[in-house]
Amino acid sequence: MKSRHPLLRWSAALAAGFTCVSLCLSPAASAAPSYAGAEGNYAGSQIAKHEGVAGSPVEYSANAQLLGHDVSGHQGAVDWVAAARAGAKFVYVKATEGTGFISPQFAQQYDGSYGAGLIRGSYHFARPDVSDGAAQANYFLAHGGGWSKDGKTLPGALDAEYNPYGETCYGKDAAGMVAWIKAFSDTYRARTGRPPTIYTSTSWWKRCTGNSAAFGANPLWLARYNSQVGELPAGWGQQTIWQFANSGTLPGDQNWLNGSTASLHNLAIG
Repeated sequence: MKSRHPLLRWSAALAAGFTCVSLCLSPAASAAPSYAGAEGNYAGSQIAKHEGVAGSPVEYSANAQLLGHDVSGHQGAVDWVAAARAGAKFVYVKATEGTGFISPQFAQQYDGSYGAGLIRGSYHFARPDVSDGAAQANYFLAHGGGWSKDGKTLPGALDAEYNPYGETCYGKDAAGMVAWIKAFSDTYRARTGRPPTIYTSTSWWKRCTGNSAAFGANPLWLARYNSQVGELPAGWGQQTIWQFANSGTLPGDQNWLNGSTASLHNLAIG
């Protein structure tokens, strides 16, 4: 049998090469983001891991600060009557992560806290590595992240902290991270009328946003497990909430709202 013309042989080899490249790249290109361990990712889980826990928390009187907490699926079902009796006045509850995880405990925690008389809000664990900020704001809003002017609901919060799945800043430079957070914030504000609360630590904020001062209009929920609140990220003159301990008398992390009952009402009502 005669061999094929050289040009035909070259064309067949080239086609086979394209097929191989397509087949070899398609699995990686279509791989779904990992949410392994997402139930254990909660506000401060990575901050405690990377920054540590030190010092005894400052004790405030009820007139100076209001005690609250935050919970996630990590705590399981919460006894909300007991939490209220222990002094909880407000709570943030994890609702979502990225665009592929909804906390299985969200309904029990969010509705249960409301039933016990707490002012509650929900938060979203940011995953800038899996989708854009606007998409994650919309996902959060579709799965419990909304706000209503009922005096019982806090504005939704964006949990921006160390990446539990890989590179600290989710593969973004400072400008890219600022743009991502802005897209989330702008989308949330456009749909609810409220800028979302931003949860972060000063160290992470400096490292991953270049210490951006662009978000001073957003309430700041600062994480620092020490006896003093310490340095704030750029753009904020004071914190709205300080997450001062990752355990205590209330389920989950312990928080002080920076103000009185009237301040909490103002935060809720907008």
